[in-house]
Amino acid sequence: MTAHAEPLPRRLAAEGLGSLLLAATVVGSGIMAERLSGGNAAVALLANTGATVAALGTLIALLGPLSGAHFNPAVSVIEALRGRLAWGDAAAYVVLQVAGCCAGALLAHLMFELPIWQASAHARTGPAQWLAEGVATFGLLLVVLGHRRSEDAPWMVAAWIGAAYWFTASTSFANPAITIARSLTNTFSGIRPGDMPAFILAQFVGALAALAAARALFPVKKAKAPPTDIKCIVEHTATEKAEALDV
Repeated sequence: MTAHAEPLPRRLAAEGLGSLLLAATVVGSGIMAERLSGGNAAVALLANTGATVAALGTLIALLGPLSGAHFNPAVSVIEALRGRLAWGDAAAYVVLQVAGCCAGALLAHLMFELPIWQASAHARTGPAQWLAEGVATFGLLLVVLGHRRSEDAPWMVAAWIGAAYWFTASTSFANPAITIARSLTNTFSGIRPGDMPAFILAQFVGALAALAAARALFPVKKAKAPPTDIKCIVEHTATEKAEALDV
């Protein structure tokens, strides 16, 4: 889920579109789930979880080769801190992620014939929920930073978010852009605007903690210096050829 060598406009388009579709899924599936669940919150959350997991995994697989499929300011900031993404690019990513997520929430309202502009009245606050957001974001970033193969990122990230919907008290926002977007919808997935800053702070704290943990758990191996002596170079080349033939 790191940035790739695509032109910046194409990467930004991927981040904006992916963020829009992800937020539309989160908000839209919440609306549908609430309408069909007959007041059963557990059934509604299960439906919301399933749709989010499916969409997230698909979007990462689809757009990851273009932009890294961050869709999340916490991911982009951590990648910039690691030197894997230029700070100017990271800032542009964040703008498109927030704009895309907000647009996705409004799109969900349009699809379900609801008032486009809303402010959530859904209270989500308190130390337990702030801790939950930190834990959810910590786990998400640990997966992003620690997965071994790029093809594993879609299912691992989606699986973590799906699990965290259920084992965290906050139902795992784990994304500042999504948090902002969810403050714009007074539906199942909403959060009061006044509760939003504490969630975002907890998310960045969790992300920074994951960066520290990843550096300890997954140290970057330094490449061996190439040999300079002629004899060593010949022996090194012969060894590489032999290893290639064995493979």
